[in-house]
Amino acid sequence: MNSLAKKDMIIIDGLELCNWDRNLLLELHKGEVTCIHACVGLWENARETLGKIGRWYRFFEENADLIIPVRTGEDILKAKAEGKVGVVLGTQNASPIDDDIALIEVFNNLGLKIMQLTYNNQNLIGSSCYEKTDTGLSRFGKNVVAEMNRVGMLIDLSHCGDQTTLDAIEASRRPVSITHANPDWIYPSRRNKSREVLHALKDNRGMLGLCVYPFLINGAATTMTEFCELVARSVDFMGVEQVALGTDLTLNLDDEFLKWMRMGRWTFEMDYGAGSKDNPSWPAWPAWFQGPADFPNIADGLLAHGFSKQDVYAVMGGNWLNFFTESFKSEKELKVCV
Repeated sequence: MNSLAKKDMIIIDGLELCNWDRNLLLELHKGEVTCIHACVGLWENARETLGKIGRWYRFFEENADLIIPVRTGEDILKAKAEGKVGVVLGTQNASPIDDDIALIEVFNNLGLKIMQLTYNNQNLIGSSCYEKTDTGLSRFGKNVVAEMNRVGMLIDLSHCGDQTTLDAIEASRRPVSITHANPDWIYPSRRNKSREVLHALKDNRGMLGLCVYPFLINGAATTMTEFCELVARSVDFMGVEQVALGTDLTLNLDDEFLKWMRMGRWTFEMDYGAGSKDNPSWPAWPAWFQGPADFPNIADGLLAHGFSKQDVYAVMGGNWLNFFTESFKSEKELKVCV
């Protein structure tokens, strides 16, 4: 991409799970990233999540020259204009709300704008993709979906089982997201998504964030051309306006965190998520995407693959910008806009 294109391009990553420090923020700037969705919780309860959000508040203050918090689409544009990186806070589980639906509004008001309904096992809301039987969205789950719709907290279904995902899409009054997953007919995996699910997401006007996490593609051997073909085939299925990036980037995390990610507090035995013992450690990433500084590689690859500049801009971040702008508004705000 030439310098003018880079100046005009917005880059947004639909999910990153990292142990953030200033050096990583500088990597985001090298990659000319406009905004990221940063995961602040996997299994944490309400009190633990409050503590993590509090630490993010301090992190924002200490690095105010590099990052700003994002609660609205306008905040993303502000980050771009100021040469900073916008950060959307979210969780990969509904554990922060415990069994109290009122906490959805509380966390939304604190800046938690995205919440995944389930992580890697069954919870009060529904099932994950790794459960043998997916019983679908619970009665409580339907109320959670309705409340998230009301306050403007984006529903993420990336780790949910198929039936729970389909039920949530049907129950939602607003478009939902799969922030980090791929079509399972391209890369077979229980964590990737079926044609039925992605067809429902398309009809919902939802957004699919394509994932670079090595276990959800062909590992470190995945070539740039192969990834660009994944994007092309996904665009053919979903439409270019409903495909974006959700790399699921994991950096600066040790093996102790890996145990927390896979086991939480619900098991004493190592659980690898995928149901096998073949993935005992953090994976190696493809050579063309080793960290945030490498986002321009994807843009260049898509352009070389035959995507128009307009479509490259859309997939790299324009689609998320439009989607987040609407999704982060409360239903009351949406009615006022109409």
